[in-house]
Amino acid sequence: MRIYLLIAAIAGGVTWLVTPLIRHVAIEIGAVGEVRARDVHTIPTPRMGGLAMLIGFTVATIFASKTMFLSGLFTGNYQMWVILAGGIMISLLGMADDLWDLDWMLKLAGQLLISVFVAWGGLQIISLPFGGSLVTASPSLSMAITAFLIVASINAVNFVDGLDGLASGIVAIGGIAFAIYSYIIARYSPSYASLATLIDVMMVGICVGFILHNWHPAKLFMGDSGSMLLGYLITCASIVMTGRLDPASIHASIYLPVFMPILLPILVLFLPVLDMCLAIVRRLAKGQSPMHPDRMHLHHRMLRIGHSVRGAVLILWGWAALIAFGSLMILFFKAQYVLIGMAIAVVLLTVATMYPYLKHRIPEMQAENRAMEAVREGAQHASMPVAHAAREETGREGAGSDAARDGAARDGAAREPGQELASESAQNAGREAESPASQPRRDA
Repeated sequence: MRIYLLIAAIAGGVTWLVTPLIRHVAIEIGAVGEVRARDVHTIPTPRMGGLAMLIGFTVATIFASKTMFLSGLFTGNYQMWVILAGGIMISLLGMADDLWDLDWMLKLAGQLLISVFVAWGGLQIISLPFGGSLVTASPSLSMAITAFLIVASINAVNFVDGLDGLASGIVAIGGIAFAIYSYIIARYSPSYASLATLIDVMMVGICVGFILHNWHPAKLFMGDSGSMLLGYLITCASIVMTGRLDPASIHASIYLPVFMPILLPILVLFLPVLDMCLAIVRRLAKGQSPMHPDRMHLHHRMLRIGHSVRGAVLILWGWAALIAFGSLMILFFKAQYVLIGMAIAVVLLTVATMYPYLKHRIPEMQAENRAMEAVREGAQHASMPVAHAAREETGREGAGSDAARDGAARDGAAREPGQELASESAQNAGREAESPASQPRRDA
């Protein structure tokens, strides 16, 4: 274990030392990332940080080949040198894209050719899980599956490389988890030396060494030369181990329930693979090219809901660690305990992920509720004078009808005594008219 830690330190130290030099070279040759609509950075920043990572990986590989403990991995076996040659070619392809912004189809063709070269050089998935055991695949199928996994992982890491330190941190976390797993598997072999563990520790070292310069605000971007190299290396490490496990020497119950050779790179690169799949589906649904750039990646969504760049990176690191180490813990603990721990971690990470959104959204919802209450109360207050006026009008109409009835009653009462007096006056006048006529006749 100590020799692995030493090699990781050498890879990280060399990367950290040469990164400022590579930054100066990138500025001199014009490999500077201009600010695009989809970018998060606001000032032009040099790229080609992947060249520093490649130098660190190469120096560590040469040093490992000279050590007594690991020299057997290089004696009579050219697999590590084939992997290193493939890493150099994939980095050169990425550097060309950093300089001239290659067409996506040309870049994809180059990735495929390099993957086929590496598979032809001996890096292949030989054993496949089938029916509870491992079976040997045909050479053509092995090369096809190997090339597909390498190309998919290269582009997955490339897609997630959108924030300072995000891609290198996620790959480092997956590399640590996979290094532990490969080291445990190597203990069942005659020699503890493991090529998969060696690749993983060197990859973790160059990631850590580069993060020291790439942490926000970044002094240098890894560019495609770095993201493609990391995706290539982590897949090569998984294929080296899982592609050549011997069922006769290692019981299948040790690894098949947890890591299958086809799914292992997906487990350690869950977030990049998820982001890549979502991006491809989203772009194809819009009728766009799968490589068409946009601002809908997971890290863009994290920034949109209110996270800072560093906060978004740390939370995405947490999700990556949950997937990688959660799968690893099943090797050591009972599944139900691991699931409980993962469920608690999921809750905590979900709260941390949604906290900025809820922090801003809850006051907005409360303000909206208060505004709705104010509108409702205003409508009620506006309707009260209208109802009161209607009641007053109704009251006035009722009072008027009552007064009319009372006046009619009083008029009726006033007319009846007058009619009686008129009739009495008429009778008296009649009597008076009769009385003078009778008086002269009496005188005569």
